[in-house]
Order: sequence, then structure tokens, then C-alpha cells
Amino acid sequence: MDRSPPAPAFVVATHGRVNLIGEHTDYNDGFVMPMAIERGVRCAVRRRADGVLSLRSGGMGPEVVIDPAGPLLPGRSDWARYPLGVIAGYAARGFTIPGCDLAFSADLPAGGGLSSSAALEVAVATAIETLCGRSLDPVEKALLCQEAEHRFAGVPCGIMDQFAVTCCRPGHALLLDCRSRACRHVPLDDPGVTVMVIDSGVKHELASGEYARRRGDCRRAAARLGVGSLRDLGPDTWPSRAGELPDVERRRVAHVVGENARVEAFAASIDLGDFVRAGRIMVESHWSLARDYEVSCPEMDALVNAAIRVPGVLGCRMTGGGFGGCAVALVRTDEAPSATTAVCAAYRAATGRDGQAFVTVACGGPVVTPLPSTGAGDAIPPG
Repeated sequence: MDRSPPAPAFVVATHGRVNLIGEHTDYNDGFVMPMAIERGVRCAVRRRADGVLSLRSGGMGPEVVIDPAGPLLPGRSDWARYPLGVIAGYAARGFTIPGCDLAFSADLPAGGGLSSSAALEVAVATAIETLCGRSLDPVEKALLCQEAEHRFAGVPCGIMDQFAVTCCRPGHALLLDCRSRACRHVPLDDPGVTVMVIDSGVKHELASGEYARRRGDCRRAAARLGVGSLRDLGPDTWPSRAGELPDVERRRVAHVVGENARVEAFAASIDLGDFVRAGRIMVESHWSLARDYEVSCPEMDALVNAAIRVPGVLGCRMTGGGFGGCAVALVRTDEAPSATTAVCAAYRAATGRDGQAFVTVACGGPVVTPLPSTGAGDAIPPG
């Protein structure tokens, strides 16, 4: 039994992530290159004596109370299914989870493709580890959170989001091989270039169903070609086999094979400080996603077209699962303030919609900050 002393009140801060390049490659055993961003999830934690877990989140509905000693099963349809899946994962691994209050707040746009769900999962995981005085290896922790999303939220996500939120380092992007799980931290701290995230304000309802269909397309294509995954096809071997597939599957594979090559070329460009080339690769990625993978939408295409015409913007692409959400851009730092305003104005002129843009630096993994103790009855401060 875990007999660690009660942890004082503390706050866990986790960062969202933006994927710079490598979209829909993670579940095909390919390459991705996300970075953690400054916006994220904040979870204020305090032990409680009655043994239950209280989950509260402003704007997400009423308080949810969970008995960690009871059956922890899938089936919820509200936001609490994400933390419940993480709690169940730790309980299954022998963690004795004490009663506690968990109060969440966030400044990530939900459904914007910035990994709000992974940030929430990793925040809960870090809170449990801090309360219990023991931790999983970061890779195992990320995989537990992925398993929670699969089983409790019904989202068949790849490993990128949870790995990025758990394993990123400040000032670096994360080049992740989704097959071997090998990571390389790529410096992204050049003062002359920054990253801009633009929320389109659009999220089409077909996103989750279309995501599953794309996975099915890739799975069927791999089976027809007799390979374990699309990662086994390289840019040199793929063209000679393209004629073996029906049109839709051929285009899906063309994107995945090309995107893996683009991730490696993008990382090499960042290593060399060639941000102009990196920007061109981002634009190529977007149009592959739009035309071959068919996961963009008119608003997102308009946003990318608007952004790449703004002075100081080196490249832009959709990021996340698709059908709306956010775009990501590389921007010259000295032109970033004017570029954020100009991109949103151009997007509104093209679509009549209001976008929201912000710049961010590359951040790291979860941070735990103790709160001052003034007595057993301390209230958790609001998020």
C-alpha cells in the first residue's frame, strides 16, 4: 500500500501542443514534429479526507465525483471520461489513489487541434503521481494517457499528442519516430523566428467520423500492398506500387509517404536555420492534406492562403485532425505583431469569420508548483 505522506496543495500546469509538420502520420508508424506551446491546462490539487475524487472545471458542467476504489469503467459521455480513463490506468498499475479535489482551467481552444484532451490527461496523470509520491517512466505515462483516450473517450489517436505534452523540452520541437518511439529534441530557439497559431473558429462535426475513415483507408491500403504499415513505403519505392490501389487509397498513401519525407526535410531545414525552406515545406504539407488526404475545409484553405500572403509569414499549414481548428505558421519575429493582425484581417475579408492568432515559444513538459499551506481547510484557488 502507498504510505507516502499527504502532498500539500499544488498546481500542475501542462502545455498544449501544436504540430509543426507530420499530420496523420502517427497512426501509420511515421514521423511527426510537434512542440509544446505556452497555452495549456492548469489543475489545482488538494487532498481530501473522505477518499473520493472531485473533478471541477469551469464551463464544463457540474462537479463530478469518483470513488477510486469502485469500478472505473468506460461509458461516460461528458468531459470527465478523459480524467476517469487516466485514473483507471493508474489504479490498474497498482497506484493507491487518495481522495482529492482536482480543479481545472484552460486557455486552449477546445477542438482546435492543440491537444486540449492530452493536456488534460497528462495533468491528471501528473497530479496522481505527485499525490502518490511515485512516477511512471515518461514514455509509459504517455502511453497510459493514450490508452485512456482510446478506451474511455473512444478516440483512436496515435501517440503524438501525449508524447508531446509529456516529453517536450523548452526551446525545442520534438522529432518523434512513432514506430520506434525514438525522440530527438530539435532546437527551435532562433530569436529571429517565432511560431504563430491561428484558430479558425471552425470545427465541423464530421471530424471524428472522417478521422476513423482515414485510418481505415490507410489500413486497407497497407493490407493490399502487403506491408505492416504505410511507414514501410518510402518515396523511392512507392511510385512503382501506386497503380495497385484504388484512387482514394492511392491518394491517402501519397500523402503519408510524402509527409514522412517532409518531416525529415523540415527538421533538417530547422537544424540549418533555413526557415524559408521550412516554410515552403509547411505549405506543401497543407495542400497534400487538402487534396490527397481531404481533411481540410474551405475556411482553413482560405486561412492558409491569407496567411502566406502576409509579410513576415514564411509558411503556414493546417494542424491537427482537420475540418477546421487551427493553423500553424512560421513568422519572422520582428514582423510577428503586425502579422497576427494582418492574418486575422485577411481571413475575415475572405470568409467573414473572426480568427484568433497568438505567437508562442516552444515549452516543456508538466510543471508542478506547490501552493502555500495556511491550514487543512485551504480552498483551492480558482483557475
